[in-house]
Amino acid sequence: MATTSRGRSLDPSWGSAMNRVKWMVSIGVLAVAFACLQTLDHRDPNQRGLEFLPEMVYSQASESFSSSPVFEDGKTMQGLQAGVVPVHGEILHFPEGAEGQKLAGETLQLPPVEDPAKAAEFGRSLYGIYCATCHGISGDGDGAVVQRGMLPPPSLHAPRAVQLPDGSLYHVLSYGQGNMAPYRAQLDPAERWAVIRFLRELQASKAKTQEEPPEATQ
Repeated sequence: MATTSRGRSLDPSWGSAMNRVKWMVSIGVLAVAFACLQTLDHRDPNQRGLEFLPEMVYSQASESFSSSPVFEDGKTMQGLQAGVVPVHGEILHFPEGAEGQKLAGETLQLPPVEDPAKAAEFGRSLYGIYCATCHGISGDGDGAVVQRGMLPPPSLHAPRAVQLPDGSLYHVLSYGQGNMAPYRAQLDPAERWAVIRFLRELQASKAKTQEEPPEATQ
């Protein structure tokens, strides 16, 4: 059989044979790949499929209060870096303490809402979860923890609480005061304002009840 200088056959049928071989190999590879896909498709749907780089799937977890050789202080639980702000959070430009509380009272006001009654009702539910345990359902400072021996907080109907500006109340909810812890981690800004809105209605209702004369008795 005649060949070229590079050893290739000059017979036309040789090229056709090589093309057939390539097609057969390609079809074979596709058949094997299809068979593999069919095998994977018929696996138990409750079982995890084949995994690549399992180290990225099964990360090493540490207990919250365990020690860690990764950090310099040896703690697994790391605090937030200075200046970190939640994506949907806020930046409070008021310092802690009485000075910040006074400044917040002069700066912040109860924001308007489309449905004040609905916002107050939402605040009532939040008050029952986070505030009533100490302040009591009616705000008189007779919550469940007080009944078990804790020092009672001041009444929310006391003149100072009633006269405290809305912004100052917002500061108290955000930073805490005295034995009261801050609640800005539990309540977002809208929720804190909802609690204040309900508190104002609670105070107004109490004041109205006290102003009404007692019913005459026969």
